[in-house]
Amino acid sequence: MSDERRSPLDPERPWNDWLRPAWDEPGSTTVPQPAPVTAGPRILSVVEVTREIRDRLRAVPLLRDLWVEGEVGQVSLSAAGHCYFTLKDDRAQLRAVIFRDERRAIPFEPRTGLRIVAHGRVDVFEQQGAYQLYVDMLQPAGLGDLALRLEAIKARLAAEGLFEAGRKRPLPAWPRLIGVATSAQGAVLHDISRVLERRWPLAGVVLSPCLVQGDAAPISIVAALRRLAAWRDPSTGLRPEIVIVARGGGSLEDLWPFNDERVVRAVATHPVPVISGVGHETDVTLTDFAADLRAATPSVAAELAVPARADQAAALRALRARLDAGAQRSLRHAGDAVTAEGRALDHLHPAAVLAGERERVGLLLDRARVAMDGRLGAARTVLGRAGERLPLAARGRVVRASTSLHAAHASLLALGPYATLERGYAIVRDERGGLLRDASTITPGARVDVRLARGALDARVEHVRDSQP
Repeated sequence: MSDERRSPLDPERPWNDWLRPAWDEPGSTTVPQPAPVTAGPRILSVVEVTREIRDRLRAVPLLRDLWVEGEVGQVSLSAAGHCYFTLKDDRAQLRAVIFRDERRAIPFEPRTGLRIVAHGRVDVFEQQGAYQLYVDMLQPAGLGDLALRLEAIKARLAAEGLFEAGRKRPLPAWPRLIGVATSAQGAVLHDISRVLERRWPLAGVVLSPCLVQGDAAPISIVAALRRLAAWRDPSTGLRPEIVIVARGGGSLEDLWPFNDERVVRAVATHPVPVISGVGHETDVTLTDFAADLRAATPSVAAELAVPARADQAAALRALRARLDAGAQRSLRHAGDAVTAEGRALDHLHPAAVLAGERERVGLLLDRARVAMDGRLGAARTVLGRAGERLPLAARGRVVRASTSLHAAHASLLALGPYATLERGYAIVRDERGGLLRDASTITPGARVDVRLARGALDARVEHVRDSQP
C-alpha cells in the first residue's frame, strides 16, 4: 500500500502509520494502553425511518381524530374505487384519500375548487413515504356547530341500528294507495301528483299535510306520519302501501326538521315502507338514512314509488308473445301426438280389421276345404261300399214300406172324414169358411157351404131350430 494514502481520521498522517503500534515510534520506552473506541453513527434503513415517523404520528391524539378545512385540489379515482385528492390553502397542501367503502357512505364527492371540511386521521403510506389524511367523513365548509350537531345525532342513531341496510323493506310492485306527508302548499305536492298520474294513474294519493320548515315542523311531520299509519279508505278499507316524505331543497337550517330525532324515529318505525324525497340531489338528511329508500328529489320519489305504465305494457306484450309462442308449441306437439295416434289407429280401423279378418277367413276356408275334401273322399269310399249293398236293402225296405202304406191307406179311409160322408153325413161351413157345429151360432138368411161325399151345395138358412127331435 502506498505511503501517500492518508487516513480518514487524520488526513495529515500516512495510512500505514496508523497500522504501527505506538511503542514502535522512535523514543518510545513504555507500552501504551489502547485508546477507547468511539461508537459510529447508527445507520437506518428507509423502512425503519418511515416506520419511525409513522409511529410518532400515530402517537399524537390530535392526528388520530382530526377535522381539516381546505379547498379541494386535483381529484383522481383509482380502479379499485378509491378517491385521491389534495386539501390546500394559500400556504400548504395535504394529500387525502377516501377508500371505496367510506365513499359509499358519504353523500357527495369532493370536486376541484370545492371548500370542504374533512374528518379522518393522519397516517403514513409507507410504499410512497408520504403522509396523508385518511378521510371517513366530508361536509361542505362553513356549516359550523349545526353540522357537528348533525354528525353527533347521526352517530348516536347509527349506533342504535336505525340506519342498517337489513332494516330496509322492499317496496310493493303495484301500490294501489300512496300516502304523502308534505306541505299542502307549494310545488312539491303538484310535482308528486303529476309524476304519479303520468307513470301509474291506477294508484290513489292520500295527502297528510304538515309543516316542513321551522321549529314546529318536527312535531307536525310526526303527526302526519301517524295519521297515515291509522288511515283507511272508508269505501274499500285500503291503507297506504307506501309513504312519501318530501319537501323542496334548502339550506341545512331549512332542512333541519328532517334531521330531528323524533322525525327520524317516526320514519324508521312507520308500518309501511317510506321513501324520503327531501331537498335536491346534493341535500342529505338523517331521514334519508332512516327511510327504506332515498330519492334525490320529490319527483324522483314519486317515480320510485310506482312502476311506469309504459314498462308494464311492454312487459305484458312480452308475456303475451311468450304465451303465444308456448301455445303454438303446445298445439304443434298436440298435432304431432294426434298424427302419431292416427298412425297407430290405422291398424285398428274397421276397414283394416275387416281386411285382416277376411284374410283369416280365407285361410280358414282353405283349411276347411282341405278337410272337407278328405272327409268327402272317405265318405265316397263308405258310400261306394254301401252302394253295393243298397239294392238288396232298398228292395226290402220298399216292400216293407209298400205294405205299411197300404195298411195306412186302409186306416185313413176308415178313419177319414170322407168315409163318414159316404155314410150320409155332410160338412157345413159358414161364409167365412168356419165349421158349423152349433145351429145357434148362425142366423136365418145366412149363406152356408155344404160338403157332401161327392160334390158341395151353396145353401141359405131359412130357419134355425133346436137340435132336439
